Amino acid sequence: MGLKNSLHNFKEKNKNKKWIPAFNAIHTFLYLPNETTHNGTHIKVADDLKRTMNTVIMAMVPCLIFGMFNAGYQHHLALGEIQAVTGSFFSSEFWTMDNFLIGFWKILPLVIVSYGVGLGIEFIFAIINGHEVEEGYLVTGMLVPLIVPVDIPLWMLAVAVVFGVVIGKEVFGGTGMNILNPALTIRAFLFFAYPTWMSGDKVWVHGAVERDQMIAAGENLDAISGETILGALAQGKEFAYSVSDMFIGFIPGSIGETSTLLILLGGLFLIFSKVGSWRIMLSSALGAIAMGLIFNAVVDAGWITESSKFYGLMSTVWWHHLLIGGFAFGAVFMATDPVTASQTTKGKWIYGFLIGFISILIRVFNPAYPEGVMLAILLMNVFAPTIDHYIVKGNVKKRMKRVKAKVA
Repeated sequence: MGLKNSLHNFKEKNKNKKWIPAFNAIHTFLYLPNETTHNGTHIKVADDLKRTMNTVIMAMVPCLIFGMFNAGYQHHLALGEIQAVTGSFFSSEFWTMDNFLIGFWKILPLVIVSYGVGLGIEFIFAIINGHEVEEGYLVTGMLVPLIVPVDIPLWMLAVAVVFGVVIGKEVFGGTGMNILNPALTIRAFLFFAYPTWMSGDKVWVHGAVERDQMIAAGENLDAISGETILGALAQGKEFAYSVSDMFIGFIPGSIGETSTLLILLGGLFLIFSKVGSWRIMLSSALGAIAMGLIFNAVVDAGWITESSKFYGLMSTVWWHHLLIGGFAFGAVFMATDPVTASQTTKGKWIYGFLIGFISILIRVFNPAYPEGVMLAILLMNVFAPTIDHYIVKGNVKKRMKRVKAKVA
C-alpha cells in the first residue's frame, strides 16, 4: 500500500511530472497495470502484455539453467579435466555444482548487462517521450544472453544492446511498432561489428583460449577446443557427437541454443499457453527439412563432390539440421515474435516455411557464417507485412467474387 499511496501523492502534488513513467513502471511491475477497467466491459481476460512476456520467459528458464551447467561442463571438457558424457540427460558428471557455478558466474553478468542497459534505455525514452514504460524488453533481455557466446566482453554486449534497442525498436515507436526482432538485431550488430568474437573455435567455450595456451606450453590435453558442429562441418571436418548429444545439448554453442529437448518443451509450453504460434514453428521445421532434402538429393546425384567447400554441410543428413546450431531456438522463441511475424493464418505458414528454407540455404552456402537462422528471421521480418498484405488482398478478391456470383 505504501507504493500505491506514494504514486497517488506523486500525481496529486504534480511534482517532477516527467518522472511519472518511471514510477509507473515500478508500480506496474510489482502490482497491476495502472489503468484497469472495473466495469462496463464485454469481455474480461487475465492476460496482458506483462503476463505474456512472463510466459515466454518461463519457457526459456530451463534453457538458461541447462546453459549454465553446459558452460561449466564444456569448460572442464576443454581443459581435459573430465570425460565426455553421452546418451543420458541425467548424467551425474554433467549436473554437478561445480559446472553450475562456473556457468552461473559467467552468464549472470550477461543477464545483468542485458537487462540493465536495455531497461535503462527504455526508461530514458519513456521519460523523454512522456509515455508508459513498456514490458516488451522483458523477453528481449532474456533472449540476448542466450544467443551470444559465453565469453563475449560485457562492454561489447552493452554497446550492442544500445544499438538494438534504439535502432531496432525505439526509432519505430517502441514495443508493438518495431519491424525487426530486437534480440536478433542485437546479435546481428555483434556479428558484423565484432566478427572475431562471434565466430571461430575459441568463442563458444569458456576457457578454450586458456586450453590452447596450456597446449602451447607443452601440456597434453585430449579435449575439444570449443568449435561448434556447424563450424566444423563448414570446414569439411567430422564431428564426434552422437545424435543424443545433439538432441540433449552436450555440445558447444550459444548458451540457450544447444538443448533441442528443452527448446521443444519450451515450444510446447508456449503453444498450450496460446502465446507462441504452432503454425510458424511447424512450418519453419518443414522449410528446413525441404531444403535439407534438396541438398541431400544434390549430393546423392553426384553433382557435389567431397572436394567442394559446400560438401560438409550439404551432405549432412537432412534431419540433423534441426538438432544443430540455433535453428530450433530461433524457430521457437524468435520467429514466433507476435510483433514482427506474419499475422494472418496463411501468412504464418508461408513466413515460417521461408524462414526454415532460407536458414539452411544460408547455413550451407556461407561457410564463413554457417548459422543462417538469424539472417533468415530478420529477412522475413521485413517481408512479413508484404506477405500479410497479399494474403488479405487475395481474401478480399475471393469474397468479392462470391458476392458478384450471388448477385448475378
